[in-house]
Amino acid sequence: MEAKKYMNPYLAGLILGLVLLGTIFITGRGLGASGAVKSAVMQTVKTVSPEHYETTGYYARYNEANPSPMKSWLVFEVAGVILGAMFSGIISGRMKFKLEKGPNISNKVRLVGALVGGALFGIGSQFGRGCTSGSALSGMAVQSAGGILTMLCIFGVGYLFAYFFRKLWI
Repeated sequence: MEAKKYMNPYLAGLILGLVLLGTIFITGRGLGASGAVKSAVMQTVKTVSPEHYETTGYYARYNEANPSPMKSWLVFEVAGVILGAMFSGIISGRMKFKLEKGPNISNKVRLVGALVGGALFGIGSQFGRGCTSGSALSGMAVQSAGGILTMLCIFGVGYLFAYFFRKLWI
């Protein structure tokens, strides 16, 4: 089976914007992904060490607002994104495991870099009260100054660090 071409990125961006506006109109909230990871971490701590979960202030405050972390709509949203991506990969003939990397980088460096980068982005999303989709895209959709600042920082820091790591990808 020959893989189909990817969707036009401008059309995909327009559709993403319409999905975001529809989500805000229907649910009163924007899209997000890091909140689902946070819910999974909270549920893990709650399951593994319930006494710690109940006596630590951070967890106690989260528990007051979210007594069942895995019943968050963000968890279901991310599950739908994963299933939708798998379905899309299957019907377009691109469903396979492969490691995307530049010619000057080993598999080990690529995987360690992805894990460290993902962890830093996750920590940053908690300091910024949201990730790219939750804080930046959804924030910009409602013309929040914080959302605009978040997007500027994400792209600004990305361009700054791209200079130092560009030879790994070229």
